[in-house]
Amino acid sequence: MVSVIGSVVSFVVALLVGGLAIYVAARVVADVDDYSHAVVTALVGAIAWALGSLVPLFGVLVALLAWIWVINWRYPGGWTNAAIIGFVAWVAATLIIYLLNVVFDLGVEAFGVPGA
Repeated sequence: MVSVIGSVVSFVVALLVGGLAIYVAARVVADVDDYSHAVVTALVGAIAWALGSLVPLFGVLVALLAWIWVINWRYPGGWTNAAIIGFVAWVAATLIIYLLNVVFDLGVEAFGVPGA
């Protein structure tokens, strides 16, 4: 039971970190100020990434395009802004994870931001 609770807590924390990264990116790029919207985007984006990565041979490319498509669908500005939001979210997630793991020694990951 304890490991199930720990897994749920880890998932929620990782989702909130991924949502925070997308929130920061969307705030900077698209001037959208809605954290809950970013958390839902992280969740849907993670699902899109997981499904896209199942494609043989080109899975990573399909997954990346699916993730950017989710951002494009959820935020204004078109594909270019979506790609920029994705890149800024990746940078933000990497920095957030670094701070939480190196400075505070928490062992946290980001869910919903690929490669972070």
